Parts: sequence; structure tokens; C-alpha cells
Amino acid sequence: MAAKNGSIKLVAGNSNPALAQEIANWLHLPLTKAVVRRFADMEIFVEIQENVRGSDVYIIQSTSFPANDHLMELLIITDALRRASARRITAVIPYFGYARQDRKVGSRAPISAKLVANLITHAGVDRVMTLDLHAAQIQGFFDIPVDNLFASPVMVRDIKERFDLGNVMVVSPDVGGVVRARGLAKRINTPLAIIDKRRERAGESEVMNVIGDCAGYTCILIDDIVDSGGTLVNAADALIANGAKEVYAYISHGVLSGGAAARIASSKMKELVITDSILPTEAVNKAANIRTLSIAPLIAEAISRTASEESVSSLFD
Repeated sequence: MAAKNGSIKLVAGNSNPALAQEIANWLHLPLTKAVVRRFADMEIFVEIQENVRGSDVYIIQSTSFPANDHLMELLIITDALRRASARRITAVIPYFGYARQDRKVGSRAPISAKLVANLITHAGVDRVMTLDLHAAQIQGFFDIPVDNLFASPVMVRDIKERFDLGNVMVVSPDVGGVVRARGLAKRINTPLAIIDKRRERAGESEVMNVIGDCAGYTCILIDDIVDSGGTLVNAADALIANGAKEVYAYISHGVLSGGAAARIASSKMKELVITDSILPTEAVNKAANIRTLSIAPLIAEAISRTASEESVSSLFD
């Protein structure tokens, strides 16, 4: 395939080479030859080993763990491409790190998501493509176009294939995720419940209250990020205690830091389904009740439409 003006080039950083290769396979394009390596002191060195002059270039790089290294790779790759006269540079960031720092939480706290947006823009990126931003308003932190893709079509397809929808209830693990959960419930035409979590006083554990009657239902928790897994495990316990038949979770980004995979594996949750926006760790791959969905076809289609200047939003109509 080719862009309307010039050829398409795909450049992969080191954050998720498997996803980058899968996207390239879907587009029937080779990954551009490039070196992204470290010097002895861990300084990053980048060299693009193909001609990209006048090309429409897509850098595939999540800013996942180690977030700072992968962010720096993205910035340096961008600078290398800009100096090599690429016509347009699109940063494809399946998982946008620092997205949880989208507002001041204290008197002298930073808004790190805005800082990262500034770094990416000033490095020379012309467009950003990402997946399920933690906070939609982060799009406004950029002064360049942002395509915020949604994993919901991939999840809806999987849910329809695996469940009897007449016995399914969608559950938001907290009040903040109600809009996302309501959207999924509407797509598959199922009822909605909400977990209300609160800590009555400092030092006491959270109390999980279920808003909605989940008795007898197969409950599907929906969220954008699972990190420590504590909220999901507690929510699953609360749902089972309130009569839920089984509990599953569909989460866009499996950060799963520390002992999260083991915590999920030993929980009452039947299965956690994540996308491959973040390269799964060995612990995640070994967990019997964690499964990964590929978002490569979705991102590949979005890249194809962007390159040919077609609608991306119609993917989610």
C-alpha cells in the first residue's frame, strides 16, 4: 500500500516489537531498517538505515515500562526521521504512559501528561495515534491532531463469540469508569452495574458496594488500565459475594506491575482479558487466567485510513 503523497514507512522502537511486526504483516509492509540501541552508559542511539525522504512515517512505540526509556526512544527516533526529511511523522502510541497524571493532585504537583505531550510535539511529531486514553481530555494537551482509537470493537467481538449475552451484566469497577462501561453495555445490549468503593477512614480497608442486582449474572468488568490488580480483585470478590455467577474482566492496557499477575491468578476472577498494547511479561504469559487480544488489525486499519486520508472515526460507528 502507499500513502496519497509518498510511500509509507513503519519504524519500530523496542517497547513492543511483536505488535509492530504484526501491524506490518497486516499492512503487507516491511518494518523499516533501523538501529535503536544503547551505549555502555545506557544512552540511546538511533540510526535509520533506509531512505525516508518524503515518506509518510509511522513510529510504533508504547511508552510502557520502562516508561522513560521508551519515551526517550520515541523522541530520538522522531528527531532522526525529521532530520532525514520524512514528509509526515505519526507517533503510534498504543499505550500512552503518564496519562494518569492529567491534572494537579496537590498544590505543587506537575501535570506530567501535558509535559509529555509537549515533548512529543516539539520533537517533531505531526500526528499522534493512541488507544483508549486514560483521560480523553489529554487530546487537548496536544497542538497537533490526535486519533484516540478504542479497543471496544475488538472486545465486543470476543464477548459475543464467548458469552450468552442474555445472562451477561457489564460492571464498572469504579464510578469514574461509568461512561466506558455504559458504552460497552449499550453495544451488547446488557444491563449495567457499578462498584462504589470507599474508605471510611484512614488505615481501614476499602468497602466495595455493588450498585445494581448482579445475582445470577456473568459479570464483565470493563476498564482502561489494570496496574496492581487490587481494584479488580476486590471488585470480583464483591460481585461474587452479591451472587454473581462468574466474573470476567476486559481491560485495554495490562500494565500489571509488581505481583499483579500472581494476584490475578489467585483471585476469584474467572479470566482477565487484556490487549497487546503493552508487551506481556513472562509472568503474564504464564498466568492461566490472563488472555491477550490482538489490536494489530485495528491499528493497521487506522494507519491505512490515515495514510489514504480516509475517515478513522467510522471504524467505531
